[in-house]
Amino acid sequence: MRIKLSIAAAAAILFFANCNEPSTTSDTHTATNTNTEVVSDVKPIELACHYLTGKDSIKKVKSTYGQHLDILMAINRTDSNNIEKMDTLLIPNNLSGTVNQYSPFPQTIPYGNVKKIILFSYPAQYFAAYENGRMVRSGQTNMGREKDPTPTGLFFTNWKAEETKSTFNDEWDLKWNFNIENKLGVGFHEYALPGYPASHSCLRLTQDDAKFLYTFAEEWKLKDKDEVRAKGTPVLVFGSYPFGSRKPWLQLAQNPHATDISPASIKQMIDEKLNDIMAAQATRDSLDKKSA
Repeated sequence: MRIKLSIAAAAAILFFANCNEPSTTSDTHTATNTNTEVVSDVKPIELACHYLTGKDSIKKVKSTYGQHLDILMAINRTDSNNIEKMDTLLIPNNLSGTVNQYSPFPQTIPYGNVKKIILFSYPAQYFAAYENGRMVRSGQTNMGREKDPTPTGLFFTNWKAEETKSTFNDEWDLKWNFNIENKLGVGFHEYALPGYPASHSCLRLTQDDAKFLYTFAEEWKLKDKDEVRAKGTPVLVFGSYPFGSRKPWLQLAQNPHATDISPASIKQMIDEKLNDIMAAQATRDSLDKKSA
C-alpha cells in the first residue's frame, strides 16, 4: 500500500525528491565481484511437506504445532492472526530447523563484497537479507495485489518511520515502515499477511521481520530537500506472481523444490545491477569516512 512520507522535518518535504545519486567519481565505478566464495555452515532443510485440511484440524494448528509456528507461518506465507483461517496448510515432515533453513533462497550468495542487500521474490512471496554474502534473515511477505502490483527492479532504502499512515486509507497505521520508492510511496512494513499478494503495492511483513529490516537497512543521506548524497541499502524485487493460478508454494507437497530460487538466477540478476550497487556503496563509504 502507498505510504505518506512521515519522517524528520528535513526530509518530510521530499515527496517527489530526486532519488538519483548526485554525480560523483563513483558513478563511473566498474563493479568487480572479487569475493566469489562465501562458505556457510547452515544447511537448508528439504521442504518435504504434507497438507493439513479441514476446519477443525486447522483451528488447532497453534496448539498442535505451537513451538514450530514461525516455520509454519513462513512456509504458508501468513501470520499468527491468519494461519487458522486457511483452508489448506503445508506442514513440513521435518520441523527440526530454524526459519532460515526452510527458505527458498540460498543460504549464501557469492557477493562477499556487498555489505548488505535485501531480495524480494514476487512468485515465492519471500524475502532474504544478506550481509557480505551470508543470509542473516529470511521470511514470508505478501506483496502487491494484481491491480496494484509491487514494482520490480533495483531500489534503495530511503527514509523510515516507526509508524506512519497509508495514503490509500489514512485510517491504516503502518508500523516499522521503510520506504524504497519515494515518488510512488512504496516500502516494506508490518501489516496483515492473509497468505497471498494483497497489498496496495507495498511489501508486507510480520512484526518481527519488519522490525529486523527496519534496523538492518540504512537510510539515505540527504544534502538538502532536493538532493540525495548517498543511497541506502540495495533492495532487489524480482519476478511475477501467477495471479489466477494456484499458490506456487502449495506445490511443495508434490515437489520440495517447487519454490527454490537458484543461486545462478540470483547471480544473473545481481550481476546486471552490480555496477549500480557497488557505486552506491562506494559513495556511502566515502561519506562515512569523511564524517568519522
